[in-house]
Amino acid sequence: STTEKPILLNNIADAEAFVSGAEVAVIGFFQEPESAEASQFRRAAGRIPEVPFGLSTSPAVLSHYGVSANTVTLFRRVDNDRRDLDMNNEDVDMEKMTRFVRINELRLVTEYNPVTAIGVMQSSLQFNLLLITDKMSPKHPERMRKFRASAELFKGKILFILLDSNLKSNEQVVSYFQLKKSQLPALAIFHTPDDEHDVMTVDEISIERVQNFCNRFIQ
Repeated sequence: STTEKPILLNNIADAEAFVSGAEVAVIGFFQEPESAEASQFRRAAGRIPEVPFGLSTSPAVLSHYGVSANTVTLFRRVDNDRRDLDMNNEDVDMEKMTRFVRINELRLVTEYNPVTAIGVMQSSLQFNLLLITDKMSPKHPERMRKFRASAELFKGKILFILLDSNLKSNEQVVSYFQLKKSQLPALAIFHTPDDEHDVMTVDEISIERVQNFCNRFIQ
């Protein structure tokens, strides 16, 4: 509920526990908890219920994270990276904050769409592994469970991405890997600096197959 968001973080220990407790966490650093910027931040927090939002006005916490007041910072576990949105030098409102979070909220497995695509392109990880599959398939939950377990093994090395083959906006990606609908589900691994890639059609996903496919490609 919106009353619980954002959580007030009064000291460094609270802030660190908050950040380490989620795949993606957002903290708003403000001088004044009742400022106009902080109120826009609260509204953005209410619009993204699945991402934890914290708020801190503690000088020690701001200094610990090396930020100035009126900064919104997104922390993510998948590549141990963070993104800062400075609210001092531009007109940042709830819409811009919401978009900032949506673009940068990369997860252990990130679902690909036109918004997350921007964050995927900007990630520091050079390897992307796509599971191209039909989300409506009865086998989908089990495939995702194994794909997610595989992602744990390559944390900080490979960005794991789910691409729903039903979405019209994803057709271009599927055709980039020269795949037909009849060949799905498939795994596609991609090295961003040189566009080098490899594709494997899989009827069943196992952690071992994903692991071997990734290791072979990286080597």
